[in-house]
Amino acid sequence: MSGIPHDHYEPKTNAEKWLHRRLPIVGLIYDTIMIPTPKNLNWMWIWGIVLMFCLILQIVTGIVLVMHYTPHADMAFASVEHIMRNVNGGFMLRYLHQNGAMLFFAAVYIHIFRGLYYGSYKTPREITWIIGMLIYLLMMATAFMGYVLPWGQMSFWGATVITGLFGAIPGIGEPLQMWLLGGPAVGNATLNRFFSLHYLLPFVILGLTILHIWAFHTTGNNNPSGVDVRRGSKEEAEKDTLPFWPYFVIKDLFALVLILAGFWALVGFMPGFLGHADNYIEANPLVTPSHIVPEWYFLPFYAILRAFTSDVWVVIAANWLSFGIIDAAFFGVLAMFASIFVMALVPWLDTSSVRSGRYRPMFKWWFWLLVIDFFVLMWAGAMPAEGIYTTIALIGTAYWFGYFLIILPILGVIEKPLPQPETIEADFKAGLKKKSGGSGPSPEQIPAE
Repeated sequence: MSGIPHDHYEPKTNAEKWLHRRLPIVGLIYDTIMIPTPKNLNWMWIWGIVLMFCLILQIVTGIVLVMHYTPHADMAFASVEHIMRNVNGGFMLRYLHQNGAMLFFAAVYIHIFRGLYYGSYKTPREITWIIGMLIYLLMMATAFMGYVLPWGQMSFWGATVITGLFGAIPGIGEPLQMWLLGGPAVGNATLNRFFSLHYLLPFVILGLTILHIWAFHTTGNNNPSGVDVRRGSKEEAEKDTLPFWPYFVIKDLFALVLILAGFWALVGFMPGFLGHADNYIEANPLVTPSHIVPEWYFLPFYAILRAFTSDVWVVIAANWLSFGIIDAAFFGVLAMFASIFVMALVPWLDTSSVRSGRYRPMFKWWFWLLVIDFFVLMWAGAMPAEGIYTTIALIGTAYWFGYFLIILPILGVIEKPLPQPETIEADFKAGLKKKSGGSGPSPEQIPAE
């Protein structure tokens, strides 16, 4: 568990001692829920419990839905209709699962951007960050394959377009695409493959989530100030921290209730609001939708994929340097995966010694521009790949890569950070004084007790 000094579980009764010697599960649970947590955590630290709730919701509803779903190209669409019309509560289960995935991605994007702002990826939490990015990649794969299962028009053609990306890889593209599809085109074999993996991957995500939690419990939680908990003695650590139970558990549960109120309102009154109408039409290989659009959580990276056309100078240069191997389609695929890869590399791309963006005045401007850029890319991804939309997507893509590969490394050299508080306790007291409307010294001037 965390290296922060704190009280560990001590069995008292003979039964507890007997169990603890053979299987210290009670001690593990105790040390997990009583872990010392920085007392200055703000409301941006509530998304972990939302993500855990979403994962459990997806697994539970998914298991029940599988009991009534038929993974066959001739029966999949009808089986979903059967769930909606004939299974008791089936429509609610389906909409909980469908909208639960959207809440899952909304929470994970906020979680990622919070980590980027407060420097949660910096030493010693690099491995924690990498595990988080692996979870995110598996989430994307799971969501994509799950989107195919209803076997509607958008499901079928979305699978056709996305798996076609792998065919753009020189040399191995065609056999790789055929291996993914189970044949020359999207069909029954594809549906069975995707169904199997969609059912399996959430349990892999659950295992990685446990590893992710264990990782940050080992290094200790980051906090808004970016200052580490004092580890000299138990008394000093207690001035910077509070036990996770009951303080942060109650806070997280309160936030979860508020978020679920909005979630249930969406599921109850507008369950298909974020979906696409074409997916309520059974898949037809002979009829292509006028505009193929993935789910909203894929749109930023879909925009990056489509931004690189054959007339873009960087594509022309790559094509010339590779003797024609890298064309626009392959370059788009590389850019899409690279846009996620650069996020995974951010612990080494950010050269600043200051962890929290709160004390980096120049960084704040560039970071918030990145957030705006993310939404611009999301909007561009929903538009047709023509006219000004591809230009906007290209500009957004340029900033995305420029932020991680150029701006972050340079900021660490030229930026002059603001003074940081000496301890978490000082930051916490300064926050209390600010909330009470009082005036006083800055956080770094407040001495630790």
